Amino acid sequence: MTIVSIGVNNPLIDGRQSERAMLIRRGVQVLLSEMGLALLPELTLSNGRRADLIALTDKGEIWIIEIKSSIEDFRVDRKWHEYRGFCDRLFFATHAGVPASIFPEDCGLLLSDGYGGHILRDAPEHRLAPATRKAVTLNFSRAAAHRLMQAEWTARTP
Repeated sequence: MTIVSIGVNNPLIDGRQSERAMLIRRGVQVLLSEMGLALLPELTLSNGRRADLIALTDKGEIWIIEIKSSIEDFRVDRKWHEYRGFCDRLFFATHAGVPASIFPEDCGLLLSDGYGGHILRDAPEHRLAPATRKAVTLNFSRAAAHRLMQAEWTARTP
């Protein structure tokens, strides 16, 4: 039984994401969910940056996935370096129309078609300090609980 129904008033789809980026996101969410990871889209980090997707593994490892829907999207966005301090592994996610060769070798690479995805290149591990891991995990947990509560309240509003 579904507790909530996430509808068109979803605050996590605020118009900044292109239709293509949303398809990439959905395929990556399917892939990582099938791998057993817990996922949150659009999580604001303590440095003010907002991760496109953040995932938590069953071992407590934190992955950040930066979605790039075009060559231009990748070229104009240089903030992705700022995500490294908040994750154990940093990935880019894209679709088949974007050449894999533009993405840095020191990041993982995911390919999505909107229905699923594939890991083209695993991300190298750079372990977080324990205090940072705790802070990011608490941020993730609190955001997830808050979003669930908001979704439930929205679904029950007459």
